Amino acid sequence: MRGFFAVEGRKLSYLDFGGTGTPLLALHGHYNEASAFAPLAEALAPRWRVIALDQRGHGASDRAESYERGDYISDVAAFHQHVDVGPAAVLGHSLGGVNAYQYAGRYPDQVTALIVEDAGAVVDVDWSFTTSLPRHAPSRDALAAALGAAAPYLACSFRQFDDGWGFSFDIDDTVASQKALSGDHWQDWASVTCPTLLIRGTRSDELAADHAREMVARRAGHARLAELPAGHVVHHDARTQFADTVRAFLSGPS
Repeated sequence: MRGFFAVEGRKLSYLDFGGTGTPLLALHGHYNEASAFAPLAEALAPRWRVIALDQRGHGASDRAESYERGDYISDVAAFHQHVDVGPAAVLGHSLGGVNAYQYAGRYPDQVTALIVEDAGAVVDVDWSFTTSLPRHAPSRDALAAALGAAAPYLACSFRQFDDGWGFSFDIDDTVASQKALSGDHWQDWASVTCPTLLIRGTRSDELAADHAREMVARRAGHARLAELPAGHVVHHDARTQFADTVRAFLSGPS
């Protein structure tokens, strides 16, 4: 079920994959949207009910004038309040991973467990891929062909417009968001108090193994690391193993 709510005059959208299970709030990364979590929601049902936000400027949510850190965190807080599920587990990938741990650190009474997928405590985004994206293609196939190997990772964001095919996100907005994401977020990471699982793809070009281990070490006793055979988008590359790892963490002792 798709739902909408307003934040400061802007429309935000989310997908509630339904069921009577325990809620799990999910936050996607750049180039994606809430629908990217459909396979995970299916795999975790019926024990877990995934509710995923289309973050500002993504999916069916409105574009915004600002993509700063505080903007995203305020959106997550408003989303959590709107769905009215009480304190819940939160999962985030990449951009969503940083948003998730910053939200957990700043609203500790609202997050019962945290899963961060391939996102570091220090982020240095290279937005050259973003600026190289095609802004227009005559067909869906042409858009996929222009993206090459990256096409499966962005496919959920393909959209048809009056003059052809493009994305549900704006390229310039994405660059602004990536620039605002870059930085040292150690303080936010260290401030998280709930049980935390950091998932890293062993072939990731975004989260180095040493950095991931340092993140867990700085949260000694409260965070654990899982490394799966995948690139940066672990939930796509290792779908079954990712779901199994998330399920085990959420179902195990805290």
